[in-house]
Amino acid sequence: MENSKQMRTWLDDLKLDHPLVIAGPCSAETEEQVLRIAHSLKDTDVNYYRAGIWKPRTRPGNFEGVGALGLKWLQKVKAETGMKTATEVANRAHVELALEHDIDLLWIGARSTVSPFIVQEIADALKGTDKVVLVKNPVNPDLALWLGAVERLATADIKNLGVIHRGFSTYEKTKYRNIPEWQMAIDLQTKFPDLPIINDPSHITGNREMIFDVSQTALDLNFDGLMIETHHDPDNAWSDAAQQVTPSKLVQIMRDLKIRKEDNTEAEYNAKLNNLRANIDIIDNQLIETLGKRMKTSDAIGELKKEKNVAVLQSTRWNEILGAMILEGESKGLSEEFVLRMFKAIHQESIRHQEKIVNA
Repeated sequence: MENSKQMRTWLDDLKLDHPLVIAGPCSAETEEQVLRIAHSLKDTDVNYYRAGIWKPRTRPGNFEGVGALGLKWLQKVKAETGMKTATEVANRAHVELALEHDIDLLWIGARSTVSPFIVQEIADALKGTDKVVLVKNPVNPDLALWLGAVERLATADIKNLGVIHRGFSTYEKTKYRNIPEWQMAIDLQTKFPDLPIINDPSHITGNREMIFDVSQTALDLNFDGLMIETHHDPDNAWSDAAQQVTPSKLVQIMRDLKIRKEDNTEAEYNAKLNNLRANIDIIDNQLIETLGKRMKTSDAIGELKKEKNVAVLQSTRWNEILGAMILEGESKGLSEEFVLRMFKAIHQESIRHQEKIVNA
């Protein structure tokens, strides 16, 4: 698959003066709920009204969606509000039902993207469609798997394509429900700059209070739009209650977001600069997180040295590390002076951690 300006045609044809917005409840619960939220979003920046119809959960026993009945409710949404509709599909039967009910945008979920078998089944069922089809990143951070799913759809002569960045699962406890791993989205943009990319801050954060900040970061990184879960009574939603916002909150978020794309030269410069700075902020945060992990390992070494009554400073080991890192740094364009200063500081902090444990 090669990058092409035609990838953006479906998005450009909307002639938006704001980022694309896909919003609506995590799950369609009742006809009244679906229509109530839709009418609240009718005259906002929302371009596609989303609702989960089939909701397989991580563990059985929870609400798993109303099924095909919900598609009729989405038809009513379109008839009453004029908004385009969107839902997730995970197999051929879902696709056939969604097309039968004239759903405008379909997306493939993260759990489906991990399986080439599932993606191929969906691609075969959608072959040649003019519907918009978006692919969420796989659960695990695998760019080849993500792009592979898009390529399978492109091979099936599906031209209106895009991707959704919803973050990646981790066994570690972090402030995110799914770690953004922004660098992977940046790498995708570098390879396919014209492939529309939508950010899903609801699934990245799992927390409605963080949605604005993640949305702003996405826009600073030149994402084309946002998918934000919206519910008239989020706290009592039947699924993913903590990450849904009210329609009025969504309107406020869109109003407060800074859109940094203009046509004049100076504004273009500022947009590029903000893009690069946002990238640096992300990398800096990753550096701090990595250093924190390194010091936890130093703590574990300190515990082991204390148990075995071994000295904290191991000069031979330190010199080996320093020599190896200087060579590695040079291969990355880093000066020897910088690498020495940086690793001496890291080493000193590591010693401080170990001494605190050994002398406790």
